[in-house]
Amino acid sequence: MTVMQYPTRLSCGSRVLDLTRPHVMGILNVTPDSFSDGGRFAARDAALRHAAAMVAAGATLIDIGGESTRPGARPVSAVEELERVAPVVEAVFAELDVVISLDTSTPAVMREGARLGAGMINDVRALRRDGALETASDSGLAVCLMHMLGEPGTMQQDPYYRDVVLEVREFLQQRMVVCAEAGIPAERIVLDPGFGFAKNLAHNLSLFRHLEALHDLGRPLLVGVSRKSMIGQALGREVHERLSGGLALAALAVAKGAGIVRVHDVAETVDAVRMIAAVQSAE
Repeated sequence: MTVMQYPTRLSCGSRVLDLTRPHVMGILNVTPDSFSDGGRFAARDAALRHAAAMVAAGATLIDIGGESTRPGARPVSAVEELERVAPVVEAVFAELDVVISLDTSTPAVMREGARLGAGMINDVRALRRDGALETASDSGLAVCLMHMLGEPGTMQQDPYYRDVVLEVREFLQQRMVVCAEAGIPAERIVLDPGFGFAKNLAHNLSLFRHLEALHDLGRPLLVGVSRKSMIGQALGREVHERLSGGLALAALAVAKGAGIVRVHDVAETVDAVRMIAAVQSAE
């Protein structure tokens, strides 16, 4: 087990995340076109029921997203994204004791989501959209910076790295510097290597194998591989057949020191994480 040395509390709006143990983040896509569950939870009440079920199963964060970032996804307007996300954030904050993460790159969504009770901004573009950096800074919320080259629509068109681990690490380090200059201190930052974003199977596997190389950046790592194509390619499984592979990767991520695992299948992942903790706490 990799033991981390960063501070053990992450302030997330009105709630605090205890980083002395790993956390399971439940995915709540309020989009019609997400690769795994597009359209199932687009309505407010359905989204709230699903969020409640994930919290009951052990999720301590709910990641709410209104813009699909699957390969080839079409962009949506800020107005459309906000109309999808805002009612769900408001309802989850009112009804559930959980950290709300905003899966967004859009400043208007960050601003309104923070006002409605979100505690974290989870941005696949690492605050590179116009105005995102300043908005995130002003929000005072925790921020997750993810590595991605290009945009979702084109990111899988022959991605190339000389050294994927080194280049991901350098990118995240550079974004932390930019954030510090904008008034976002390191203690507000979580880092995501971006599995499946502008990376082929070999890139993803190498990055996962050497995940520990990112720990010297001194921030908790968020790992999201649930149902992704790297599992399908490695095992020859369709999206609905990737639970076992996803659980293996979630367990491996926790063993390698990840602080948060982002998943669709919360109950099963929570069991895996708790089992690891039981073994590690034994005499």
